[in-house]
Amino acid sequence: MTNRIYLFTRFERFWHWTQAALIIFMAVTGFEIRTLYHLFGFEQAVFLHTFAAWGLIGLWVFAVFWHATTGEWKQYIPTMDQIVLIMRYYSVDIFSDAPHPYQKTRMKKHNPLQRLVYLSLWVFIYPAIWVSGILYLFYQDWQAWGIAAYLNLEVIGIIHASSGFLIITFLIGHVYLVTTGRTTFIHIKAMITGWEDVDHTGRESD
Repeated sequence: MTNRIYLFTRFERFWHWTQAALIIFMAVTGFEIRTLYHLFGFEQAVFLHTFAAWGLIGLWVFAVFWHATTGEWKQYIPTMDQIVLIMRYYSVDIFSDAPHPYQKTRMKKHNPLQRLVYLSLWVFIYPAIWVSGILYLFYQDWQAWGIAAYLNLEVIGIIHASSGFLIITFLIGHVYLVTTGRTTFIHIKAMITGWEDVDHTGRESD
């Protein structure tokens, strides 16, 4: 017996796919800025990277506003309930085709491990890449802002690059986990249509 749930609103789906596209594009241009290869040319890569960054920041700001005004921010409240079961599932049980221990609902669409990961992104990693990126971009203004004596460009660059690598690592892990449902594309389908079928065991259905 399955229960069809409308999990993801239009804005969530738009935000999800647009954010993914911008992050991938920024990774491509960011690696070129680091001179790992030649695709657009250094100056064009810097321009495109900066342009995409402002677009992503704008999207994030709007997403924060949307979560705050719709109450969806509650989806990210951390909980340790079932956390051991969830970690065991992803590290061991998933390889024996065991049922997922967590059952999604409209008001609790993220399992405890997802909540911790997403909250860490919003509270730590995203702000780190925002602030370091803006400081890096406006390096010439540090003196006028009165902060030049307190900052080091190399350290800011390391923070920015490290934050970027963490986001890419999350993206890779996210792509892998999204294919571990009952069928390979069931989670992707849900993020396209907004609807997902969940049975009484918490397993996603076709």
